[in-house]
Amino acid sequence: MGKKVFVDLSHPFFGDMPLWPYFAKPEIAPMHSMAKGGVLTQMIKCTMHTGTHADAPRHVMERMFDGRRALYSHELAVDAYAGDAVCLDVRTKDWQLITAADLEDAVARVGMKPEELKGMVLCLRTGMHLKFDDSKDYYHYSLGCGLEAGNWFVKHGVKCVAMDQQALDHPLHTSMGNNGTRMKLEGYSGKTLIEEFIEKYGEEAYAEFDKETYIKLHGKAKYDEKFGHLEAIGCYGTWEPCHKLMLGNGITGVENLGGNLDRVVGKRFRFLAFPIRWHLGDGSMVRCVAEIDEDDIVPNVPERTYKYGAM
Repeated sequence: MGKKVFVDLSHPFFGDMPLWPYFAKPEIAPMHSMAKGGVLTQMIKCTMHTGTHADAPRHVMERMFDGRRALYSHELAVDAYAGDAVCLDVRTKDWQLITAADLEDAVARVGMKPEELKGMVLCLRTGMHLKFDDSKDYYHYSLGCGLEAGNWFVKHGVKCVAMDQQALDHPLHTSMGNNGTRMKLEGYSGKTLIEEFIEKYGEEAYAEFDKETYIKLHGKAKYDEKFGHLEAIGCYGTWEPCHKLMLGNGITGVENLGGNLDRVVGKRFRFLAFPIRWHLGDGSMVRCVAEIDEDDIVPNVPERTYKYGAM
């Protein structure tokens, strides 16, 4: 057995970094400079959901499934985003929802059974982290989780899920589609993402992301059967259901996992990520690392380089 080493699983933070579609660019300005004051002090203004970051339940919901007011960052345990972990190689088709079958296949390929995941941190490696950039490829056309994956995480009692995608949910479950503030963003074709997805996969596949479409195709009773547990606590069923199923059941989440993730894919390790101790916080940027035996690191994986922005 070799010595324990740390592997960085975070994207770098800087002023021109990629941002979620309606977030403001980070403002980084010097307060003191070496030339004038002999010290360097910088001021930063940005959302706490910039780059690699953690979400708190209060970010997406008013109440949790047990009836409590949704928790803020300071109300979570200090190790809420840390613990024994496994990095799953999730192989989901282009722009599709991650299914329970996808997750179970990934678990089987690391030689585990789903019931062994209770209390663990899951790192999902889908390959989206390699597309991290200010681009439609990364934000608009990401694959991602939804209702089925969220229910699966709850069923198996995982502690935290850290994902290499733009959010804990598929982009069409977010306001990029017909949910939340309903941006209905355009894709590369000039048509909306909604129109493009329907053209590619059909209206029935799209209905998973859209309450109105689901009810039109399957009826209100079927909608209530599928999404009713979300609606019962005041949540719009198709709006970020994986966020709400996870966070509302005490499972924490990390978005935009990256860095040298490919060095730990398929491996078990200790995952460490700590938000700032922010009273009434809705989330926090985090530095995610894997503490792993050096002999277990995937061989011949070069240091991750970033070519976006000014880097």
